Amino acid sequence: MNWMACELHTHTFHSDGSQSLEELAAGAKALGFDCIALTDHNTMSGLWNKEAVEQQTGMNIIQGMEWTTFFGHMVTLGVKDYIDWRPVGPGDIHAGLARVHEQGGIAGMAHPFRPGSPMCTGCYWEFELRDWNDLDYIEVWSTTFAPLKNNNARAFRLWTDKLNEGFRIAATSGRDWHRQEQTDKPLSVTYLLMEEHGGSITDKAVAALSAGRASVTLGPRLDLGVHFGGQLYGIGDAVPEGTSPDHTIELQAAADFEARKEHWELPEQIYTLRFHSNLGMVSELPYAADSKGCNVTLSREGLRWVRAELWGTIRGVRTMIAFTNPIYFDEPGGETAQ
Repeated sequence: MNWMACELHTHTFHSDGSQSLEELAAGAKALGFDCIALTDHNTMSGLWNKEAVEQQTGMNIIQGMEWTTFFGHMVTLGVKDYIDWRPVGPGDIHAGLARVHEQGGIAGMAHPFRPGSPMCTGCYWEFELRDWNDLDYIEVWSTTFAPLKNNNARAFRLWTDKLNEGFRIAATSGRDWHRQEQTDKPLSVTYLLMEEHGGSITDKAVAALSAGRASVTLGPRLDLGVHFGGQLYGIGDAVPEGTSPDHTIELQAAADFEARKEHWELPEQIYTLRFHSNLGMVSELPYAADSKGCNVTLSREGLRWVRAELWGTIRGVRTMIAFTNPIYFDEPGGETAQ
């Protein structure tokens, strides 16, 4: 498997963007991305020359669409055909989710707490979700310098709350990229761990995100593993209940400061690596850029999930710089939230 740097929320002039797919792909290539998802509002017409643009620019393009309604925006990936948003009202988003899943696609909340009408029609999520198992992911970091935005902080807390309730929902970032313009604001990247062979880039991305194999960052790519019972489990995996008498696990995390290093800048510093879980923060350690990684041994008793977070200073502000999606822990009976 390979980690691929992805931008999962983009637009062209086929909806409300002011760039062609060629311009978007070339711009993403210049920023060191490996793939982009085209998610125009309520249309897939911008993908008409996808294969030609991929050959021309060397950029992998994931097939998607942003389901854009008066009650919320939903980014969909992997849908084969256009899905009409108009029949879905505020109380029946599950009908729309079912239609996405019927096509083999996945769906995630887009910027759920961004101000809505009249500033941004439907941008604030108002749909009633009766079963959170139907939702595949939440875009917790939206636009540039994402961790500083209050609406993103709310989305991140929502994701954490749902993990605590036992739902296994992935988290992503998305620039919501509409035009080619220079910016010096830090850009988020969603790294997806994809299969090397077999299937299209869309199929590989859908499989990776469905499995929760994602890590989000403003700079270095953060990885996480759990050693238990002689096995190593990675991001998105579920550690089985097991029979270890002391329930001891070893957490290991490492940040790759070589990943896309030409495209981000951080001052020299000692970072903080945190292991966060449903029990709160279970460990906090200093972390240097030249470190080989950090290992922590603790009991898995009571753990339902754990993620790694890298904190530090960027542009004079101390904030979260990167986080992983969780590794989960199966409970007796192997049940998740119902």
